Amino acid sequence: MEEYSTLEGTVHSIIFQNPDNGYTVLRLLTDEGEVVNTVGCLPCAAPGERMLLTGRMEVHPQHGEQFSVRDAERRMPAEEDEILSYLSSGAIKGVGPATAARMVERFGSETLDVIERAPEKLTQLKGVTSKRAMEIAQSFRSQMELRRLMEFLARFELPIVLAMLLEKRYGGTALDVLRENPYLLAGGTFGVEFSTADEIAISLGIPADSACRVEAAVLFELDHNADNGHVFLPREKLIDATARLLECGCEQVERALDDLMERCAVVQEQVANVTACYLRRLYDAERYAQRKIELLLSAAADQGGGVEELIGRIEEEQGISYAPAQRQAVELAARQGVLLLTGGPGTGKTTSVRGIVALFRRMGLDTVLAAPTGRAAKRMGELCGMEAQTIHRLLGMSFSESTGEVSFIKGEKEPLEADAVIVDEMSMVDLMLMAALLRALRPGCRLVMVGDPDQLSAVGAGNVFSDLIRSGRIATVALREIFRQAERSAIVRNAHAVNEGRLPALDNDQGDFFFLRRRDPVRTAATIVELVQTRLPEKMGVPVEQIQVLTPTHKGEAGTVNLNRVLQAALNPRRPDRRERSWGERLFREGDRIMQTKNDYDVVWEKPDGTVGTGMFNGDVGRIEQIDPSGEWLTVNFDDRLATYTADQLSEIDLAYAMTVHKAQGSEYRCVVLSAVNAAPALMVRGVLYTAITRARELLIVVGDEAAVGRMTENDRQQKRYSGLKWRLRGGERA
Repeated sequence: MEEYSTLEGTVHSIIFQNPDNGYTVLRLLTDEGEVVNTVGCLPCAAPGERMLLTGRMEVHPQHGEQFSVRDAERRMPAEEDEILSYLSSGAIKGVGPATAARMVERFGSETLDVIERAPEKLTQLKGVTSKRAMEIAQSFRSQMELRRLMEFLARFELPIVLAMLLEKRYGGTALDVLRENPYLLAGGTFGVEFSTADEIAISLGIPADSACRVEAAVLFELDHNADNGHVFLPREKLIDATARLLECGCEQVERALDDLMERCAVVQEQVANVTACYLRRLYDAERYAQRKIELLLSAAADQGGGVEELIGRIEEEQGISYAPAQRQAVELAARQGVLLLTGGPGTGKTTSVRGIVALFRRMGLDTVLAAPTGRAAKRMGELCGMEAQTIHRLLGMSFSESTGEVSFIKGEKEPLEADAVIVDEMSMVDLMLMAALLRALRPGCRLVMVGDPDQLSAVGAGNVFSDLIRSGRIATVALREIFRQAERSAIVRNAHAVNEGRLPALDNDQGDFFFLRRRDPVRTAATIVELVQTRLPEKMGVPVEQIQVLTPTHKGEAGTVNLNRVLQAALNPRRPDRRERSWGERLFREGDRIMQTKNDYDVVWEKPDGTVGTGMFNGDVGRIEQIDPSGEWLTVNFDDRLATYTADQLSEIDLAYAMTVHKAQGSEYRCVVLSAVNAAPALMVRGVLYTAITRARELLIVVGDEAAVGRMTENDRQQKRYSGLKWRLRGGERA
């Protein structure tokens, strides 16, 4: 890992500055008399101010050497010439070079103090009215508030960009709000570790036994565990975990928890034999999901005796004959308000869904198709011959910068104009998204949910698909028969073998499933590069862009971090005509395959037909088309959606030549190269291997150690997720 260095000097000039995100390109005159090009998040930077910068030197293809800033300590100009340079730059609204000169001539080194604390004195200058003086003061004070916020955060080595986020949320009162409650930084919106927020609180003199500290820790534990999939935590586990986090007694935590419950920030309820503690939003979502599903189930959907005839006509039109389970699925879709359709690869889910779509069309039902990810929606639409959308887009998602919350246009007041909704890849749908979808369904709307329950669970809180299946309340068709054509695929056979706990065949005599033994992770990585770069394109005719490398882990020689580095060097090497942009330890280059690593509701995209929208979501994959010569922005093509990323958004993307199996959920690739090496115990499980195998459509090459494959196959351990949806649907609340 590269070492960071420091650079100290005075801002000589500003080359570029983005007021929205603080990204700045400037020239710094160092104390040694050298002028250094400097780039980074430096809001409100202006000539004349002093800076102590931490970062590292990088080489830009067009602009040569430049210093990339990670952290900054900044001091306002103190000498008269520095103040004059600062004010003349236009840094303060309403002050130009002439006014700046008059100010410094009149007030000298005290000019900035006068502007901030005694702006009425500015009226002594010709042409400065009382109103203009107040406007100048307000502009300067806004800058100073942001600077003080940045300085405050820098004391705790927090990133500068966090100041911009806080300023967007709380405006000029951000520092006061933060001083009053530093725990607002922990988890959630700002993503700061609780320990860091705690350090800030201690420095501000907030007592270790203060109620706000203990309450914040309780909420942090619930938030943190929601990120791990839990909808609630048992009361005793929550109390114990919080007490250990704070190194305090359980009595303090119990009092704080009871206070939070009294204010309805936390909801406690008996779920089966567990005293469950919920964050309010998750409790409301779970209760709503249960009630709305009950409502949909109660709606009469039976179409009588005409269904069999309609199915017969569809079979004739499509030239197929449904297997018994497929026919049952199509028929139940007409007779039930809610239907679950499950099955692994090769069991005919797609044929069944196409039949349901055709049946709904004949019944005159306005039907929409949706999936959790863009790639899954695109594949669903192609297979069914009609448009499919992401659930977020279907619901008209919007994001509020002031609250940091996601909302949807479609809901109970403005439901979807659909008679039937079919959702694919349901194993990826978490509780919050499920509740949002259900809110948008008008009474009597049919809901068909399709998925493979043996794949990995949703990233967010909840175990929705599994809970719905296991509740026993919803009509469910499980497709288990592997059709003859699919059975010829070793990918399909080995996926089902793994799912049943049997080691996949590794004999390399199967046509579409190969195993290359490499017990050393370094050799594993080298072999993967060779496969992707030359062997697969040249020997098997698979273009590089149709190959996806998967691995269980980020770490190690055969994890995503190193694989992306070596694959980038092999597939998209440095060239004079390809611009580059560094961000932290990452290097982005024009032509790189990249992936969105977190939801960002502000990214603007445009399609070739002129359609404009916002929002990129965790797991979306695209290719960098252009990097601005200044490095201030880059454009990425996500399946014909051209998105623009500013510098502060680069932390949300990563190279995608290799990705974890978890990130590949909902996607399918012509060819998958799987790195099978030892990883953390939580990743060496059957679900990871099964999900990886089922991502490959035509060809799968496993590279690594057969012992690792064996361990994953044998280990059927599944993380328990605390969720009450199944219990509620079974009538638990009425029991």
